[in-house]
Amino acid sequence: MKYSHRSQLTTNSTAQRLFELMEKKQTNLCVAADLTDWDELVNLIEKIGAEICVLKTHIDIITNLPDDFMNQLNELKKKFDFLIFEDRKFADIGNTVKLQYTKGIYKIIDWADIVNAHVISGPGIIEGLREVGLPKGRGLLLLAEMSSKDNLATGNYTQKAVEWAQKYEDFVIGFIAMKKLIDDQKFVTMTPGVQLTEGKDNLGQQYNTPENAIKNGSDIIIVGRGIYQANDPLTEAKKYRKVALKLTRT
Repeated sequence: MKYSHRSQLTTNSTAQRLFELMEKKQTNLCVAADLTDWDELVNLIEKIGAEICVLKTHIDIITNLPDDFMNQLNELKKKFDFLIFEDRKFADIGNTVKLQYTKGIYKIIDWADIVNAHVISGPGIIEGLREVGLPKGRGLLLLAEMSSKDNLATGNYTQKAVEWAQKYEDFVIGFIAMKKLIDDQKFVTMTPGVQLTEGKDNLGQQYNTPENAIKNGSDIIIVGRGIYQANDPLTEAKKYRKVALKLTRT
């Protein structure tokens, strides 16, 4: 199904926008920009922004975050036409995550199109984020599966994530997962830990190839160190984009 057709299946404006720009830009690549220096982050975006549909950030690891970071991120997003996914991994009760989403020094709701959450604390976490995020047209991904060794996001836990996504489908736009979990084209599956070759790091991260991710039903591959640590991030981003798009079409 074309991305433009899938955009018509959801009422969530962020999901609609995501599918539309994936078709417009012909990319299903998300870059995980896990950088701790603001200038390096901006430099990376300037290099690879045209190749991606989503930029994944960890705003709280940046040591020299400028006061106007929100304005700069929104300008870069507009310039290169991508969505921003703040990988906050909310995991608290509904009232607390609502405050974490809207308050503090980051005010995530004001610049991040997409956030994600564990379902460990029950559906209240979705309801809390939804209460403030839905009026702004934001979208939520549920962490249904993870790429780290011996993680506990399996079995009934994963199934509950799927059930609650269906219940709150106006706000939940999909899943962080290693494979497609539900045959419903309104939901997007984003797969982390993707590199061109399989392997692992010394902290339990297990790398998956684009071929395996797409074969298992992933819509968007999330690539981090394979791009931002490369000598030529743009060349690598083009490579991942080309491979993932070709696999999606076959």
